[in-house]
Amino acid sequence: MRHVIVMAATGSVGLVSIFIVDALNLFYISLLGQSELAAVIGYAGTLIFFTVSISIGMSIAGTAITSRALGAEDRERARRLAGASLFFTGLTTTLFVSIAFPFLDVLVGMLGATGRTAALTVEYMQIVLPSLPVIAVGMSMAGLLRSTGDAKRAMFITLIGGAATAVLDPIFIFALDLGIHGAALSTVISRFTIVIAGYYFLRRIHDLLALPSLAVLTRSMRPYFAVAGPAIMTQLATPVGNAFVTFEIASYGDSAVAGWAVVGRIIPVAFGALFAMSGAVGPILGQNYGAKRYDRLRSTMRNSYFLMTVYVAVMCVILALGRNQIAALFDATGEAGDLVRFFCLFVSFSFLFNGLLFVSNAAFNNLGYAFYSTLFNWGRSAGVIPLVWLGSWLYGAEGALAGFGLSGVIFGLGAAFTCLKVIDQIAKTKPPKPPHAPDIRFPPAANSPFTSGKAAT
Repeated sequence: MRHVIVMAATGSVGLVSIFIVDALNLFYISLLGQSELAAVIGYAGTLIFFTVSISIGMSIAGTAITSRALGAEDRERARRLAGASLFFTGLTTTLFVSIAFPFLDVLVGMLGATGRTAALTVEYMQIVLPSLPVIAVGMSMAGLLRSTGDAKRAMFITLIGGAATAVLDPIFIFALDLGIHGAALSTVISRFTIVIAGYYFLRRIHDLLALPSLAVLTRSMRPYFAVAGPAIMTQLATPVGNAFVTFEIASYGDSAVAGWAVVGRIIPVAFGALFAMSGAVGPILGQNYGAKRYDRLRSTMRNSYFLMTVYVAVMCVILALGRNQIAALFDATGEAGDLVRFFCLFVSFSFLFNGLLFVSNAAFNNLGYAFYSTLFNWGRSAGVIPLVWLGSWLYGAEGALAGFGLSGVIFGLGAAFTCLKVIDQIAKTKPPKPPHAPDIRFPPAANSPFTSGKAAT
């Protein structure tokens, strides 16, 4: 439990700091007094969600194959796999940018944006999208640090990026009078700071990066994309569902989209620990799987589910009590304010089940059952469409938001049940660690948060 808490807590601090800065970004934009600009952030946020999801999927792959090698005490192989994973990440995301960039206006139009709002959204994405390979590599670097157990430095990477954005946002938006374009520029610059910090920690502190040769890339390609392919497909399911919600809410006007944009910033700030926990659980499971300590797999999941349930319950109470203040903070009035308050009071509780889905998917990806994570995530996204449509038809924008929340209940419970069954199956069919073999121990890195010399978990 201690290891799960430490890994999740440090990951949460880093992630939530980024999400808080994103919310602050929206707050600055709201101060400009133009309602369509808040809608721009809503539309652009939906597209960015797609790109970040690709980055997360590739990060999962690098973390999975590297943590298994570390768990098997093959550090040189782990170095080669880490270097190869960053190469594949940069190459794949660059290819994605080259395909998507010419069609930004089409993609924005598919979300329901029109007129000046659509034009500004395209301009915003034209600045941010080319930096996708940068943030993808940076996120993979944070994942590689977690694969070594160094959650503290993985946290520092995202904190550095968040601090850069927090400093640059008011300068670019207000001091240089660049408005929405300034917000985009500060986002790009902060992504480069993440990569610089990640390279220093991986190369100088852990020596976990080896320049991959052609032979290494060839050998690593299959195991990497065996995880990355399903992981990316899994991660893309959620933004597909969100895109449909955005499209449905867009029919109620820019005010409703602005409210959805605020909700989109509340979710990661309030529930960032759930995203961090899925990132923390993966390396723990990967190392123990590589070390053949299958008894620790179930206890890790049990502890994660318990911790997640307590966290969500506390956060939902806070959101419900503070719903009016949150709406006022972002100057959300009318339809926008109604959506924000409705989310805080009712829809937020659905994240208990979304959390079950997130953590279970992390287990599937790291234990060689990535197909299940793809199945459950796309099942949830497929479930979003009829529920959001029905809710919108019956109760308007708030009904659409309710359908978004309800879609996670069935698939979250199903994923958790299946995950525990998979772990039981692994324990029954895989040869366990020899009874008298010593625990795997890694020498702690300088200033590592794990200096007790205990068995790798």
